Amino acid sequence: MIKIINLTMASILLFAFSACAGESKDQTPSPGAKETVKVEKAAAKEQAPAKIKENPKVTFVELGSVNCIPCKQMKPIMEDIEKEYPTQVKVVFHDVWTQKGKLDAEKYKIRLIPTQVFLDSLGKEYFRHEGFFPKEELVKILKQKGVK
Repeated sequence: MIKIINLTMASILLFAFSACAGESKDQTPSPGAKETVKVEKAAAKEQAPAKIKENPKVTFVELGSVNCIPCKQMKPIMEDIEKEYPTQVKVVFHDVWTQKGKLDAEKYKIRLIPTQVFLDSLGKEYFRHEGFFPKEELVKILKQKGVK
């Protein structure tokens, strides 16, 4: 059983590594995808602290790595979103190349990095994007759930 889990994780990470510099691809969530939002305290290196109300309109989950070039390009965008929508959008970053991040990669069933997952106020996924996501396009996705 442990070998199967290790092989599965190795396959996910191998694909994530190979796709790190890959192209972007829009994808709608699979039917019945039920994701809950976990409150997470990110390390200062991974996520800047922000004042966010308890029930944001959108949770923007970024799954990537601090060593991946497209992921590094997403960092200033995540910081801008945190600053511009501090009470409406919660930004969460998971480094999938860490032990904890591997679990998050499995939870969100990512295929490549970076992957952006958008959760509504109830914690249900309503949009997913793979690859670098320009800020202007990302903001359009936030506005779908009433972010102003």
